Amino acid sequence: MTETLNQIKDGWFRELTRAWPGSQDFAMTLKVEEVLYHEKSKYQEILVFKNAFWGNVLVLDGVIQCTEKDEMSYQEMLTHLAMYSHPNPKRVLVIGGGDGGVLREVAKHKSAEEIIICEIDQCVIEASKKFLGGMGKGYSDHRVTVNMMDAFVYIKELRENPVAKKFDVIIVDSTDPVGPGESLFKKEFFVNLFHLLSDNGIITTQAESHWHSLDMIAEMSKFLKAIFSQREYAYTSVPTYPTGEIGFWVLSKQTHSNKTPLRKPTPVEQKALNYYTPELHVASFALPAFAHRKIYGDSN
Repeated sequence: MTETLNQIKDGWFRELTRAWPGSQDFAMTLKVEEVLYHEKSKYQEILVFKNAFWGNVLVLDGVIQCTEKDEMSYQEMLTHLAMYSHPNPKRVLVIGGGDGGVLREVAKHKSAEEIIICEIDQCVIEASKKFLGGMGKGYSDHRVTVNMMDAFVYIKELRENPVAKKFDVIIVDSTDPVGPGESLFKKEFFVNLFHLLSDNGIITTQAESHWHSLDMIAEMSKFLKAIFSQREYAYTSVPTYPTGEIGFWVLSKQTHSNKTPLRKPTPVEQKALNYYTPELHVASFALPAFAHRKIYGDSN
């Protein structure tokens, strides 16, 4: 129960994880002003603490998931790379994302008529509503339906349901590929997602950093190429994540690229955004040469 608390030494939280290749050689350290919440749920250990600069910080199994100051870059890019690549997204599925940040962003689109979230851990939802209100408020939208269950099982059951309706956008806001989130990085999961996607639908999914997980990303690239017509890797800056960056897969059945948004935010929509812009949408797909070679080989 105290394993994550043991990562607090002399008033500083140290993210000492072994989740990624090379991670034993670097760490993120944040000063702890106050521990706000600590709970061991059925699935993981949850910690929320306050930092004077980054605001409230959510930690799952010893790994920083988000901070109030920089969550915008992750939540907005993961959401809007998909939402603005679709001509009229009405039915949206969010997998994971218990903090509610993706729900908040999806709800900014008036076209969204139905927003379904599948989250395994009720404790994460409750902690986020109480201590991460800027994200937790995503649950307050009347279009949101919450399904509390394992996402892999949920997706498999939907695929086997002959009358299940397709989704215009599917957003996978998973933890890292260890523990509860491990199955969400496997080929079978994406095959099932493919069958739940409408013909012009878009998928975005958390895809780690090309600095520490390039081999895994490259392996995913191979099996995703066999499933989707388009599989394109983007990334964004998140200062409190290892290496300061996180990547996304943008996937679709369409032959056209999703590197340029199909729609752009209206002036009112753009005013409600703190990070995403159409220009950043395009720029996020520009990879360093070493990463592009490894992920795509000789061609995209």
